[in-house]
Amino acid sequence: MEKSCKISKFFILCVVLGVLSVATIVTLWAIALTDSVEIVAPWDKYRLPDTLKPDHYNLTLWPRLTVNAQGLYIFTGKSYVVFQCVKETDLILIHSNKLNYTKWGDDHLAKLSALGSTPAPTIKKSWLQPTTQFLVLELNGKLAVGESYQLDTVFVGELADDLAGFYRSEYEEDGVKKVVATSQMHPTHTRKTFPCFDEPARKAVFHITLLHPRGTVALSNGKEPGYKSCDWNKSPGLSAQIRIWARRKSISEGHGEYALNLTGPILSFFEVYYNTTYPLSKSDQIALPDFYFGAMENWGLVTYRETNLLYDPLTSSNGNKERTATIIAHELAHMWFGNLVTLRWWNEVWLNEGFASYVSYLGADYAESTWNVKDLIVLDEVHRVFAVDALASSHPLSSKDDDIQKPEQISEQFDVISYSKVNIRQCTVLTMTKGLNNYLLMTFHDASDMELPGTVHDIMNRWVLQMGFPVVTINTATGLITQKHFLLDPDSVGSVPPSDFKYEWIVPIKWMEAGVVQKEIWLLEKEALNNKLTSGHWVLANINVTGYYRVNYDLGNWERLLFQLSTNHQVIPVINRAQLVDDAFNLARAKLIPTTLALKTTKYLSKEIEYVPWESALNNLDYFYLMFDRTEVYGTMNLVTPLFQHFKTITADWSKVPDGHNEQYNQVNAIRMACSSGLVECQNLTKSWYSQWKADPDNNLIHPNLRMTVYCSAIAAGGAAEWDFGWDMFKTATIASDADKLMSSLACTKDHELLNKYLRYTLDSDKIRKQDATSVIVYISSNVQGQTLAWDFVTQNWEYMFTQYGVGSFSFANLISGVTMRFSTKAELEQLQKFKEDNSKIGFGSGTLALEQAIERTTANIKWVDENKKKVWDWFLSEIA
Repeated sequence: MEKSCKISKFFILCVVLGVLSVATIVTLWAIALTDSVEIVAPWDKYRLPDTLKPDHYNLTLWPRLTVNAQGLYIFTGKSYVVFQCVKETDLILIHSNKLNYTKWGDDHLAKLSALGSTPAPTIKKSWLQPTTQFLVLELNGKLAVGESYQLDTVFVGELADDLAGFYRSEYEEDGVKKVVATSQMHPTHTRKTFPCFDEPARKAVFHITLLHPRGTVALSNGKEPGYKSCDWNKSPGLSAQIRIWARRKSISEGHGEYALNLTGPILSFFEVYYNTTYPLSKSDQIALPDFYFGAMENWGLVTYRETNLLYDPLTSSNGNKERTATIIAHELAHMWFGNLVTLRWWNEVWLNEGFASYVSYLGADYAESTWNVKDLIVLDEVHRVFAVDALASSHPLSSKDDDIQKPEQISEQFDVISYSKVNIRQCTVLTMTKGLNNYLLMTFHDASDMELPGTVHDIMNRWVLQMGFPVVTINTATGLITQKHFLLDPDSVGSVPPSDFKYEWIVPIKWMEAGVVQKEIWLLEKEALNNKLTSGHWVLANINVTGYYRVNYDLGNWERLLFQLSTNHQVIPVINRAQLVDDAFNLARAKLIPTTLALKTTKYLSKEIEYVPWESALNNLDYFYLMFDRTEVYGTMNLVTPLFQHFKTITADWSKVPDGHNEQYNQVNAIRMACSSGLVECQNLTKSWYSQWKADPDNNLIHPNLRMTVYCSAIAAGGAAEWDFGWDMFKTATIASDADKLMSSLACTKDHELLNKYLRYTLDSDKIRKQDATSVIVYISSNVQGQTLAWDFVTQNWEYMFTQYGVGSFSFANLISGVTMRFSTKAELEQLQKFKEDNSKIGFGSGTLALEQAIERTTANIKWVDENKKKVWDWFLSEIA
């Protein structure tokens, strides 16, 4: 018998409604999910798509060296770029910033044509995208893969004085204003000069034509026929022509001769070092009155600040001379590594700049072999980068591509980490085999016959891909060696980002026992035992600071090292005497040893005459001065009188200059610190020298090495008359290096009215060049009387400096770091946090990371002062007693 199934209409209705409800929910979920995924148009991204590859540019620029009817200096240009399509696309993105375009007949901003048989698609729409700095061309069809195209543009830009792109520099010669049209393309300013694919991997050939008035000279990367420099040379064995360019008077007075004579030997050294001949037919180097960076390694045409290229033996100090030698070596090193071989993206800046920084010491050492300049790497590079890399807000040498997108993020990469962290002899020797084709093979030691405990890749990843460095602790009682991520503020460990390597490194430990070098140890894990460390004699690790780490010991070994310093300090290598002081002071700041133990490392200095340990000690005591120069503790901190008396004796009562390069540096230290510490004999000496010059301005008898120290001391001790005389000499100085010394020293006055006036001058380019404004503000902030004035000035003028006056010319990272260096109170931390909050919409650009580091550093300073003020006060009082 058959059964029937009856289903009610109500049930059917419920099922239908249920299905519809599920469908509706699914649809709503889909819409919600779609809305949550932000679709970003290609022109709203900062990176170029991988669809087009430039082959060559043809560029004509015509800078106008007089103002137009609107009172502006401008330049006009026309260019075309030939590019190949490597992926099918209907979109052309090319960088452009602050350029105005002439429209073509079809009313678009560019003209596109095909170089092959297939016609180019027409342009559908063209516009400028200011935020991402693109000229955008939407096409009516697709570009064909493998085909080449040409994009033509005609444009005009302002030849501004903003030190970026194609810009204007001015100076006076015989009372007549001269205008220079020059450039700073690096890292993202080429787009401000002409439309281009402005990324380092998009290399191309450039054909450049410059239109210029008769009687002027035009220079570019290639060789110009028919021009003869006032100062040129050919080095034996070098095929390239070497030329130095500067103001006519500087050349005629021989201020370019040192650079001219130095360039050939340095280029020859690098040809041997790289095993590759110099790739160009000429080497032009030009000193510019206005320039943002210290120098720029343009291929075949290196640009410099005047102070960094020109040297006058009558007015320039030995520091100026060393700076010229090392910076020329740095820039010439880039002719191979950086120009001939180029990084793919800005997240690898350290490969370019860190390597050049290191070999600059090698090149300078070759050219000036008596200086022992390589010994200064530890002071100038390693100790400097330690200070930043010990912060929780530091960053690895290498970042992910996606983390570096915007121009300001790119600019942030050019910091002390990128320049100096690779500058360590632990991983310095980058050797080249078979020319540049094999790129760079990074090895681990200067002359490494030793067997590595792993592959270079495994060892180096820990140093390159995670930030910071370890403190290696050696216990000579037990033989235990441990490593730990070193942080200046141990309480900041919670804000340290995670690391795939858990902040452990593979550490090479060169060490000695009682002055005898022992077999090297590799620390492969967090801790290890080595019984050879337990002999009872003093142990010293990281000989000559060939490793990038700090060293701590058990108290017994510290005491043995201190005893050795006090009895015969020369048994310990000079670089390690500097290391012991620097490590001790920073270990104390990190609460790993008592502050008084760090202070004890300075007691032996009464017997020390070498520059490197003294400079290390003074750099660390500078932190104490910064923390305590607004308190009663400061008056007790005078350790330098014996050094002052030593140099008074060996210079026959200051009548001559020491022979050695580093001895001359240390003489400056002796006078600088003795005067600033209130030694009356020193202050009377500097005042008398300054007064003699003031009485006879055309006859400055102060030795160039001592001028900055003497100027500063005399202006600090004087009043308006001394300051006004210094200002007059600054404005009439014809030598850039002497002007720099005066510019720095004018910030030493204790008169608030004068300091405020000087601050106002930084926003007037007729008084202080834009390139120098940041430095002047920082100089003033380093003066205890000017600290608050400088900070108030920056906070009150930040929007104007950041959005208008300082664009392209202010180093916002250096500015923020400099004016907050002394911050050590809760009130100052609150001011810093309020500054961050008040200007969050305006932004901080390349100073963003520096601001975070300033907050972190101030927080640590507050804790340190609270914990150590009384201890330091008591220690100095006991030493005086």
